[in-house]
Amino acid sequence: MPNQLDQVFQALADGTRRAVIRRLSDGPASVSDLARPFDMALPSFMQHLSVLEGCKLVRSEKSGRVRIYHLTPEPLVKAEGWMEKQRNMWERRLDQLDAYLMELKERTGEPKK
Repeated sequence: MPNQLDQVFQALADGTRRAVIRRLSDGPASVSDLARPFDMALPSFMQHLSVLEGCKLVRSEKSGRVRIYHLTPEPLVKAEGWMEKQRNMWERRLDQLDAYLMELKERTGEPKK
């Protein structure tokens, strides 16, 4: 069973879902408001919302006959933390590679540029 981070990245891999996340970053919205820009049947769009809700990127509440969606940023913060760790690791590795190549260049007597 995939963990939440896997589910978040899988959800964000789809452009429609990323657009919904962008829209919800401006504030809560109804299903009809969220679906309006997309040329797809409402049941298909609801599947996108279901994926986002399944990985806890959004939450919904019913207000009368209208379902309102809200962004829940915690999973995005976790994903950002994971990406930051990866970036730091790769920057460190690239710095080590650079240092090694410079040392190798100096040992072989190649002139510095």
